[in-house]
Amino acid sequence: MNSENTKIALFKGKEIRKVIYNNKWWFVIEDVVWVLTDSKDPKQYIQRMKQRNPELKKGWVQIVHTLEIFTSGGKQKMLCANTEGIFRIIQSIPSPKAEPFKRWLAKVGYERIQEIEDPELATKRTRDLYKAKGYSDDWIEKRIRGIAIREELTDEWKNRGAREQRDYSILTAEISKATFGLTPAQYKDMKGLNRENLRDHMTDLELIFNMLGEASTTEITRNKDAQGFPKLKKAAHAGGEVAGNARKELERKSGRKIVTKKNYLQKPENKIQIEEDKRS
Repeated sequence: MNSENTKIALFKGKEIRKVIYNNKWWFVIEDVVWVLTDSKDPKQYIQRMKQRNPELKKGWVQIVHTLEIFTSGGKQKMLCANTEGIFRIIQSIPSPKAEPFKRWLAKVGYERIQEIEDPELATKRTRDLYKAKGYSDDWIEKRIRGIAIREELTDEWKNRGAREQRDYSILTAEISKATFGLTPAQYKDMKGLNRENLRDHMTDLELIFNMLGEASTTEITRNKDAQGFPKLKKAAHAGGEVAGNARKELERKSGRKIVTKKNYLQKPENKIQIEEDKRS
């Protein structure tokens, strides 16, 4: 399972993480509960839901799998269910949003069949999703390219000895610290983000230097034939340093910091850019 298999779907403006497993879409249960209930603590809601419904609890192991979900900080193991399992879970959630969500699930399942027949559709839908959320075409192209670079890097890590979620998180943090002087967790905290994807809230230049750090790490990892976690970590730091040095040089010559608190929680990226262009 690689990062290409992990996608973000959008239901009424809210993100649902999904992953391909056994050639089917599996959805993060926590995200589904959050969308249907607006619960501030989906994990606790899931536990209470199972307690209220003995039949659901009894059949839980048949409809739920713990799968690896790629995030900006690496892989995370999360409870997921396929379309059939999600329908069963929805039955235990009293919500007026349930029926539209069922129709949405059916549509997503059909889109997966289309993507198997024509993989380019997956990339097109990703672009369409970001455009619908208000991002500019230039930003979207960088984000799509960044996804490909990230996938190439994680494939190298996997083939060279990185196994656990913790390995991916540490390696990603090593690149980020050397590139930006911040771990992903510190970066998200600075931008005021919680469960949102950090890269979806990066500016163009932040994305560019993030890509440079990860692409440099891939190149160094291959050329040095890094094998095993200690050597992968050393290569990650070296790759991040390449991007970090370039960032510092640009900041020195431009007189402007690259790392910014700016995020796109309140305003889409293209609207922020338009306002900045008017001021300049």
